[in-house]
Amino acid sequence: MTETLLSSATREVRIGFDRPFVIIGERINPTGRKILAEEMANGDFSRVEADALAQVAAGAHMLDVNAGIPLADEPAILAEAIKLVQSVTDVPLSIDSSIVAALESGLSVYQGKALVNSVTGEEERLESVLPLVAKHGAAVVAISNDETGISDRSARSTRRACRSCTSFVACVKSSKSIRPVARQTLVLDCRIAMASTVHF
Repeated sequence: MTETLLSSATREVRIGFDRPFVIIGERINPTGRKILAEEMANGDFSRVEADALAQVAAGAHMLDVNAGIPLADEPAILAEAIKLVQSVTDVPLSIDSSIVAALESGLSVYQGKALVNSVTGEEERLESVLPLVAKHGAAVVAISNDETGISDRSARSTRRACRSCTSFVACVKSSKSIRPVARQTLVLDCRIAMASTVHF
């Protein structure tokens, strides 16, 4: 079965059907956390450090790092957060941003093979994120929603996820500056809409 290898400078995590469930801690995210957002924007990462240590102590195998703060310098803040987290723990990280420049900044300072969270099936998004992922030798979560939104049918969701995979491979093969990557680079998120959100 296919496995996805992720790593920090000193530790590896493998995601796969025959592997134990991987817990990714997602507390390092200023969305909805006003105090954390203010601290990160002002260069105070003490809460980030505390959250990182607490999540690993609670059993997280990986940590997701997000610095999405409105009107702040997200690329710079994300890079600093990643460097700080990697200095206090050795678990692999998921770099979480919708801003391509922030992903580039985070990947450029990351030590190991990171997981990028994430890419959707929109053509523009695929064209901007996938070459970056390949350039840095990262892995990426391929989410199955596209220009039409999140599917309410599992088969449609799977087709969209496959589109992300196919586009990723095609993007890499068509570029002379990006080294080839294996299918193990992709982690599929075949999400579908909850029944309560679908109008029948």
